[in-house]
Amino acid sequence: MNPKAVVLVSGGLDSATVLAMVKAQGYDVYALSFDYGQRHRSELDAARRVAEAQGAKDHRIVKLDLALFGGSALTDSSIDVPTAPTEGIPVTYVPARNTVLLSVALAWAEVLHASAIGIGVNAVDYSGYPDCRPEYIAAFEKMANLATKTGVEGEPLKILTPLIDLPKSEIIRQGMALGVDYGLTVSCYMADDAGRACGVCDSCRIRKEGFANAGVSDPTHYQA
Repeated sequence: MNPKAVVLVSGGLDSATVLAMVKAQGYDVYALSFDYGQRHRSELDAARRVAEAQGAKDHRIVKLDLALFGGSALTDSSIDVPTAPTEGIPVTYVPARNTVLLSVALAWAEVLHASAIGIGVNAVDYSGYPDCRPEYIAAFEKMANLATKTGVEGEPLKILTPLIDLPKSEIIRQGMALGVDYGLTVSCYMADDAGRACGVCDSCRIRKEGFANAGVSDPTHYQA
């Protein structure tokens, strides 16, 4: 039997690549997505497409209403999504998001007796989010093995972050080598209902640069 891994799948480029990489490592992959009150649902449609295309054993979508708290341009419509680089941690940071999502993934992983959780955090081409740093991931992994029955009973869990030190261009190259169809993905913070990208937000800018630097044709569907 193959080991099992729960992989967080947002519908974006990075998580689609992680799903492919974890599967290539020999894991049976279980995709987990979240309807957390984000600006648009097109990324969830993309997550469904990605999970199906890559042969996930199961795909669950969990509803969590982080918009109740707001505090981010992604969960509060009164805060504008920036269209130019900003200093410091940007307003697109969702307070404690990765901690919340990883905790839910941990619960499912424990039920499945999965030995890993995969997440597409990146400390190179990222927007300054504190919950994308290697020291955060190490701390969460330690906590996970202290906090679970499986961890205490000798089934340690690993947090897999294969993208954490890769530039976007290399992420794209590795994904292409694994057959990832990036035309299925949606990375934009302001995508429309059809999943077409705005082309001007921070996420779109990083994605565009990644395809250009990788020398790969950009399959992104843009609004204009």
